[in-house]
Amino acid sequence: MSNETLRLPSYGGQALIEGVLMRGKYGVAAAMRAPNGQIVIETDLLSGIYRSGITKIPFLRGLVLLWDALGLGMRFLTKSANLQTGEDEKIEGPMLYLTMAASMGIAILLFFVGPAAFGRWIQGLTDISQFFTHFIEGAVRLGMIILYIWVIGRMDEIKRVFAYHGAEHKTINAFEAKAELTPQNVQKFPLAHPRCGTSFLLSLVIISILVFSLIGSLPFGWLILSRIALIPVLAMLAYEYIRFTAKHMDSALIRWMVRPNLALQSLTTREPSLEMLEISIASFQAMLEQEKQLTPDKKVDRQELESPSRPEKGELHNQPG
Repeated sequence: MSNETLRLPSYGGQALIEGVLMRGKYGVAAAMRAPNGQIVIETDLLSGIYRSGITKIPFLRGLVLLWDALGLGMRFLTKSANLQTGEDEKIEGPMLYLTMAASMGIAILLFFVGPAAFGRWIQGLTDISQFFTHFIEGAVRLGMIILYIWVIGRMDEIKRVFAYHGAEHKTINAFEAKAELTPQNVQKFPLAHPRCGTSFLLSLVIISILVFSLIGSLPFGWLILSRIALIPVLAMLAYEYIRFTAKHMDSALIRWMVRPNLALQSLTTREPSLEMLEISIASFQAMLEQEKQLTPDKKVDRQELESPSRPEKGELHNQPG
């Protein structure tokens, strides 16, 4: 499959625990380093939602795809953690959605309700304008996100996750530059990428300042409710912004607009080792191979996907650690 065949933004990635997840249009592949140094490849098919008509509906597609991607990421994070511990815990079905809801609930309290309450408190003390109240709220929200990332980024385990995040970006950057995917080649490419989830967070915060400014002054209860209720709207707008800028990176104006997004990624990426790049490349190549087999004209089903002609789900590859 050529670089032209796999178009933006039909693929993406995510760092795992000692591994990298790569998602294509039809399937997903993860490469993880086992404690014994071997590389474990896991592949799976994506749900039909990624190829449904929803992906062509602006704004709605962002909300649906982000929610599905969140569940997919949590499932593979669990797989990567289990590989390191030797356990076989599964998070799926109701438990998966309960875990996602609990995580989102905590995030909403910390990054949306908290800053809104703080902004209203400052307004009561200083009698500043509504616009500056929203600006302070957004600044506090961004500050809390940056502080949270900085704090967890000091943990040794998270430092390695961030390095795998860097490996994922470098691999995709190398692919888009049509470079040969070897650890030595990929190492030369940048850590930042315009479609990163970190960029999404910054875009969401900036958009939140603009959207909340349009609402005007509200009683405290309605203020808090509006922050919670409008999160899906903010997510949809941020998704479309990231999608648009990623498609127009040949424009000097767009490159200037995304500079803050790329700069923020320095918090969530680290320079990866050659061994980490090996994992990221293995994941990307497994995803590419799966995409070749799952193109509509070949009509490959799950049995063909797991045939001996390609790495089977969970197969160990004897490569040095």
